[in-house]
Amino acid sequence: MTVTAAGPLPTTPYDVAVVGAGVVGCAIARELARRPRLRIALVEAQDDVGQGTSKANTAILHTGFDATPGTLEARLVREGYTRLAAYAAETGIPVERVGALLVAWDEEQLAALPRLAEKAERNACHDTALLGPAELYAREPHLGPGALGALHVPGESIICPWTTTLAYATQAVRAGADLHLNTAVREVSPSDGHLLTTSRGTLRARHLVNAAGLHADTLDRALGHEDFTVTPRRGQLLVYDKLARPLVRHILLPVPTALGKGVLVAPTVHGNVLLGPTAEDLRDKRATGSTADGLAALRDKGRRVLPALLQEEVTAVYAGLRAATGHEDYRITAHPGQAYVTVGGIRSTGLTASLAIAAHVTGLLADGGLDLGPVREPEPVTMPNLGEAFPRPYQRPDLIAADPEYGTLVCHCERVSRGEIRDALASTVPPRSLEGLRRRTRARAGRCQGFYCGAAVRELFERGTRP
Repeated sequence: MTVTAAGPLPTTPYDVAVVGAGVVGCAIARELARRPRLRIALVEAQDDVGQGTSKANTAILHTGFDATPGTLEARLVREGYTRLAAYAAETGIPVERVGALLVAWDEEQLAALPRLAEKAERNACHDTALLGPAELYAREPHLGPGALGALHVPGESIICPWTTTLAYATQAVRAGADLHLNTAVREVSPSDGHLLTTSRGTLRARHLVNAAGLHADTLDRALGHEDFTVTPRRGQLLVYDKLARPLVRHILLPVPTALGKGVLVAPTVHGNVLLGPTAEDLRDKRATGSTADGLAALRDKGRRVLPALLQEEVTAVYAGLRAATGHEDYRITAHPGQAYVTVGGIRSTGLTASLAIAAHVTGLLADGGLDLGPVREPEPVTMPNLGEAFPRPYQRPDLIAADPEYGTLVCHCERVSRGEIRDALASTVPPRSLEGLRRRTRARAGRCQGFYCGAAVRELFERGTRP
């Protein structure tokens, strides 16, 4: 079990190489690592896990109520919801079941709500309820004027996406998988399986899983397939300060359109409020910058949904790219003759579906000739709690009595202690940048964005990563 980011790659062939260490790739590597007979490589172009779409989604654990019935996505989201809810409880990933309200603002949207309720029934989501204006405003008193009704989906939840991805990667590595960071795949050729030419040299694998996200179509074409084209769909989001959190009790959703679920207002497990995302189809798969027009459009929509939110401070702005393909379903395809499975077109629901996708892909590999061997459950992990609804280390006298470092705050906005930063730097999959440390601890992610704690956090990071 190794994590490498430099130097030569191993020369011994792997049984399976998984390309892409986003939430789906890490889940697949974790599932495969449950088979101790297999030698697994998780290959990532960037310097950390979850660096692409996975770090910039809306952090919702979906019931799948609005998925297209009968699709693979609908099934995997439904299964994944149950699997991930249980996994989060076992590993300490923060989840809050706040429920969602699909709010109708005109007669056409109001007429669509019963159809959405029927769709939810077909997706085995049986607890939705139609609300009139009085009950809607009783539940959300700060909602903007003019709402005509809503569909209540009580099972929709909020979750920490960074901790989820990191938990999968941690268990995969501890179970024996090799994580190779800074390893961009440049070419794939047949050679007793697959020969991957990467930015760090060559790597051999008998079976290949393409979980490359935005670049899954490129890798698919390198293996001779033209099944889909990824169009990067940019979603810009605004993150409002924690003082805005009392304004909203549920995930507030619009009635969905062909472009997606639309602009939502949602609380986060970290205590903030999200407004977004936009849905902009682009050509550049690196265009994660925010734009004045995009943010202005979000504010316009937010002003109608939750007017008081616009009076609150914005803590951060970010943008992510989703892998849109023009198809309404995931593009998960096995090519047994090539010992290859492509996992493409995984949209924002991929976080929820991740564990179910991993089980499905493992089954496809077995059908394609991979001898999985016996199962050994991975060592349990307890992830650092980043959620505001649960006791943080600085609130635990027992923890501080045993180790005073947990009582010494470094980042006061997010109340991150020296002990948490130390633990992150010594973890199985440690951060290799200040941004990676931020995702693991929330240090520098608060209202001052590191203005006060930045120098101290950098000093601890550099000291902890010094050879």
